Amino acid sequence: MSRSIAIFGSSGYAGGELIRLVDGHPDLEIAYLGAHSSAGRNLGAVHPHLRGGERLLESNDASAAPAVDLAFLALPHGSSAEPAMTLLERGVAVVDIGSDFRLDTAERYLSAYGVEHPYPEQLGHWVYGLPEMNRDAISGTDRVAMAGCYPTSAILPLAPVLGAGLVEPTGIIVDSMSGVSGAGRGVHPNLHFGAVEESVKAYTVLAHRHQPEMERALDQVADAPTQLIFTPHLVPMQRGILSTVYARGVPGTTLEGVVAALEAAYGQEPFVSLVEGSPETKWVTGSNRALISAHFDGRTGTVVLISAIDNLIKGAAGQAVQVANLMLGVDETAGLPMEGWMP
Repeated sequence: MSRSIAIFGSSGYAGGELIRLVDGHPDLEIAYLGAHSSAGRNLGAVHPHLRGGERLLESNDASAAPAVDLAFLALPHGSSAEPAMTLLERGVAVVDIGSDFRLDTAERYLSAYGVEHPYPEQLGHWVYGLPEMNRDAISGTDRVAMAGCYPTSAILPLAPVLGAGLVEPTGIIVDSMSGVSGAGRGVHPNLHFGAVEESVKAYTVLAHRHQPEMERALDQVADAPTQLIFTPHLVPMQRGILSTVYARGVPGTTLEGVVAALEAAYGQEPFVSLVEGSPETKWVTGSNRALISAHFDGRTGTVVLISAIDNLIKGAAGQAVQVANLMLGVDETAGLPMEGWMP
């Protein structure tokens, strides 16, 4: 039996990928497409690459949507809280791809975003949407706050190594590079072709909001509070994230031990694989996979972890479908691409 799905924020990049994935899903069926400025237009006017272009984009008003089994909120930060609460009151399960419920305390939210949360009592009651860490909790809830794209790329390689006590929980450095689609579909002068092509830049240095999200998630597995520095970089490509993580090994740490911890965590996982050398973003483009490699510098005692994901699939829409599959009790891998494409 098909499960009915609503997608709010359908006109964005993540929304478009959600439509593409759900349209090809054997157990899910779209019943409602919501949008903001594109409300009233046909889908084909916004996403001409998708089939079913005659479908109408409705509003993002959660009270106007029909009764559905689950709703995806692919909305900008600060826009998810109200529709999420409306949908939950109506008995609709919610997967929030935005950042409104990712943090666990009102204090951490205020520190990260500079404003009070409209529903502070909800913080800590939404399951963090990283299936490889929280599969059981996701399967038993009606509300999930999806992991961000950068955090997904950093937490997946770090969590097993931290959990095994192989690296120090402080002094961690996460150095990440992302394609321009990670900034969304809005028009910004610094994202124009002429500004991005032939250039690489770091941004929001020491102030990116994904840093406290990473620390919040890693605190679940570490023996002590984690502390890291995160620096994102914009690179001239459409999609993909490559993250290089540096962490101080504890005495006795070896490469063999690091690899063993990763293999124990992900050896049976359908979407996470260990590779030799360095993974490349091109290898995961279009897929829900995360590729990880491990390295150890014996001279400095530093563990180096490298990961590659597609920011719009494993970092957003694909992981959201993976979570929805768990929430709805269908095959976790259903409707999700296992391979990328080249060239």
